Amino acid sequence: MERKKINPNNTLNETYFENMYLQHEDPWDFEKSAYEKAKYGATIAAIPKRTYDNALEIGCSIGVLTSMLAPHCRQLIAMDLSSTALEKAVKRLSAQPQVKFIKGGIPKDFPVGRFDLIVMSEVGYYLSKMDLQRTKEQITKTLEPGGILILVHWTHFVADYPLTGDEVHDLFMDSGLYHLQASRTNDYRMDVYQNH
Repeated sequence: MERKKINPNNTLNETYFENMYLQHEDPWDFEKSAYEKAKYGATIAAIPKRTYDNALEIGCSIGVLTSMLAPHCRQLIAMDLSSTALEKAVKRLSAQPQVKFIKGGIPKDFPVGRFDLIVMSEVGYYLSKMDLQRTKEQITKTLEPGGILILVHWTHFVADYPLTGDEVHDLFMDSGLYHLQASRTNDYRMDVYQNH
């Protein structure tokens, strides 16, 4: 049986995410899921250096991964499209003054600046292919020489999402960045890149 995407040409909007967070405080079980805990551990372990000057986390949600990234960052911009999620993230990281939160979505609200670490975990498949392509271009333009990009995405099919995790990662294979590491579990895929 062929699986069909419900809306493959449109990026999921703010209303989609606000509704998710209004229905449940932690709609993807970021705080308690064994899957999330293992994935977060692998993501942090994949960071090549221990400290980064100016990092960006795209799609920080309620700040669970953000709280693990923050100790490795002198400055960290964490962004999300959902105001409800950001409120929780701000509370969670109130003791981490190096973290700045921005409300916005990619590619439209991509932050101005240069970054030596960019993490995009479980976000890319919410974008249309065209918006993901624009985001890839923004990432490659803002990633410092020697800077690291970490992509981590669920690989199972979800009809609501415009893309699959594999489609997201495959699109970055021709980014011009050096591919440092690739790993895959039964549930997610991680790729680590470095800018030349």
